[in-house]
Amino acid sequence: MSEPVQQGADMLAQLGRHWGWVLSFGIVTLAAGIAVLVWPSATLLVIAVVFGVQLIVAGIFRFVAAFASDDASGGTRILLALLGVISIIIGLWAVRHVLLTLLALVVLLGIFWVVNGAIELFTALSHRGLPARGWTAAMGVLSVVAGIIVLIYPGETLLVLSVVLGIWLLVYGVMEIMAAFRLRRLAHPA
Repeated sequence: MSEPVQQGADMLAQLGRHWGWVLSFGIVTLAAGIAVLVWPSATLLVIAVVFGVQLIVAGIFRFVAAFASDDASGGTRILLALLGVISIIIGLWAVRHVLLTLLALVVLLGIFWVVNGAIELFTALSHRGLPARGWTAAMGVLSVVAGIIVLIYPGETLLVLSVVLGIWLLVYGVMEIMAAFRLRRLAHPA
């Protein structure tokens, strides 16, 4: 066997000896998917709270970075501190008003899909030599329609997105579990 092939096989065998970690990740992902499908409304609330907490933590880090960085100028420090304070305020608001946070997130998602779809459609229509031009135009139209549906039905969209997330987590978890057993076989070749 050649040197690079042997190194690759050795690396795969070493990775295969740690297949349990991949299996654990797959099981946790599968369990998360089941939880999302069983409790979609609770999942949405958890997502909103996690979003708020993430903003608070990011704000604290930015505020501290504004004063801890030796390389930043006075204007940069002020902007970092201001961004940190704004992030903390928005995070606290998001945690306090969870349902409004979810509504704001779904509205922003709808707006993003409409704008993104319009840009894709414009790109497809204005660039005649674009590879897969028809697919780009179709995806643009689909994105615009999806964005409009999200904006018209934000509450229902949240539940559908929650169910889609649950299904995705189930599929991903099963794939990770299957990958773990394939890695296990690599560690112990027959």
